[in-house]
Amino acid sequence: MICVSGAAPTIRPSRDADVAAIAAIYAHHVRHGVASFEEVPPDVEEIARRREVVLAHGLPHLVAEKGGQIVGFCYIARFQPRSGYRFTVEDSIYVDAAEVGRGIGRALLEPALVRCEELGYRQMVAVIGGESNASIRLHERLGFAHAGLLPAVGFKFGRWIDVVLMQRALGPGASSLPG
Repeated sequence: MICVSGAAPTIRPSRDADVAAIAAIYAHHVRHGVASFEEVPPDVEEIARRREVVLAHGLPHLVAEKGGQIVGFCYIARFQPRSGYRFTVEDSIYVDAAEVGRGIGRALLEPALVRCEELGYRQMVAVIGGESNASIRLHERLGFAHAGLLPAVGFKFGRWIDVVLMQRALGPGASSLPG
């Protein structure tokens, strides 16, 4: 856990050299939270592989850096692999535990939204562990609407956990057909 307060973070595309820090931030959330339903943190090599998949699709994979330290990351992935979902993406955001509540999630997600609109995507979905109130509030502030609730579909830490589905139109959304 890193504690770097003060100035706003620099948001930039992730680099190969960031993968270990990304893996460490993610590992904390896997071990201690319900932002991810993984129960065993993936190793650095697996995080690097996942990053490459995102980049291979031309999607954003961003980090927040403060004082030379990575304090958060955000990536956008295809929502589902079937072609009918090709205009829909899903966001994932993880912030260092010591930096939660300092605007880093918003600083990461805002440019990702802009980039996805530029790429022609029409919808963004967030799949959020129902106890992740900070993530729900972040998405609400950035224009996501509650799209559904999946009660007790996750099981972690010896208990059932709901999943909140949120959605936001990108660009013209569904008001017109894609070009």
